[in-house]
Amino acid sequence: MIQQTLDPSRTALVVFDMLECYRQKIEAAGAIEPVTRLIAACRQHGVAICYARADHRPDGADANRTRSEVNEEFEPWGPEGPVFGFAHPPETMAVLKELEPQPSDYDIPKHRWNAFHQTHLDLSLRSRGVDTVLLVGGSTHVGIASTAYAARDMDYQVVVVADGLTGFERQRAFFVEHVFPRMCQVGTVDQVTALLAASD
Repeated sequence: MIQQTLDPSRTALVVFDMLECYRQKIEAAGAIEPVTRLIAACRQHGVAICYARADHRPDGADANRTRSEVNEEFEPWGPEGPVFGFAHPPETMAVLKELEPQPSDYDIPKHRWNAFHQTHLDLSLRSRGVDTVLLVGGSTHVGIASTAYAARDMDYQVVVVADGLTGFERQRAFFVEHVFPRMCQVGTVDQVTALLAASD
């Protein structure tokens, strides 16, 4: 991570799909504890916190219709082809209770992988002068990558916080080591919290 300073007033943390329906995968990635620490540090220093969360109709009518070769587990679809929709019960779509969203945080319901796509995220960030986005959550090769590419193309500074990512280990490692360093910065929770503390 090459960032030397981090202005809390111009920085936002985007917590991506850290939802109850993904709890098992988030726990397997070991992301809850580091993200909890990062959120606490961001609150302490007045960094805007945005919870980007999947928001889909139970009947799947607003689901993406792009055809893929494999499902989310990288298994080939059966003879019937891709299944479009969202199978998680609505009550499991809440942010993890450990992360405790607050009234002052930004709720960003999203309908696609990119957290900026047809949401109020960009407007909310620019309205408060934010030019740097910290990204945590996952899956790394899906929503984090899509959002990072979008943020870069919108001229935000992007810091992907590696120990706060989720998703398959192989894909996570590949993006952290071989993709993200070419398009943005990669840091750890400790590095980011140190930069925030240095801003005091």
